[in-house]
Amino acid sequence: MTHAVKLPAKKKTSMRSPLAASPQAIELPDGMRERILRKAFELWQERGYRDGHDLEDWLDAECIVMEEIHEARE
Repeated sequence: MTHAVKLPAKKKTSMRSPLAASPQAIELPDGMRERILRKAFELWQERGYRDGHDLEDWLDAECIVMEEIHEARE
């Protein structure tokens, strides 16, 4: 006698990246996204145009831009 094993139902996988923008995403003040984008591009250039570090460059750029804004307010 053979026993059938019932596998659990597969969850539907989302095609969206967990980093993709969502309706609840935080909106950046005017011009800040562009400043971060430019700084991330500069970091990528300094890295020698090597791919694979885009998130790291973006997060570093965010920190740099935020520090610049904070210093300017002091």
